[in-house]
Amino acid sequence: MAEPSADSCDLLCLDLPNAESIRTALPDLGRVEPAAAAARALSDPTRLTIAAALYEGGELCVCDMGWVVGAPQNLVSHHLRQLKVAGMVSSRRNGRLVMYRLTDHGRRLTAAVLAVSAGAESGRV
Repeated sequence: MAEPSADSCDLLCLDLPNAESIRTALPDLGRVEPAAAAARALSDPTRLTIAAALYEGGELCVCDMGWVVGAPQNLVSHHLRQLKVAGMVSSRRNGRLVMYRLTDHGRRLTAAVLAVSAGAESGRV
């Protein structure tokens, strides 16, 4: 005989008032989709490392970023474009250089992800 799954209830029960209050408080799809895109942008280890470097360094060009994260400039540029599309970084031209920095949203999300990571390493999460 199969063991009951630890991931689901054996009995269908519903605390309807509680469930409905939670359901109505959920953000709408218009807020969830950009948040999911931003979370996906930081889900790659290279992009998270780039975001962490920008968090610490403020504003960096692709050349410096490649050296800091130990990756080729073309790979760093690729990841920076993805972070930019997700609204996590902004860029500006400074002569022949393109400078990147985290947006306010990018700073907040990077800080949150890194804080969760630090908590997980210390066993606090």
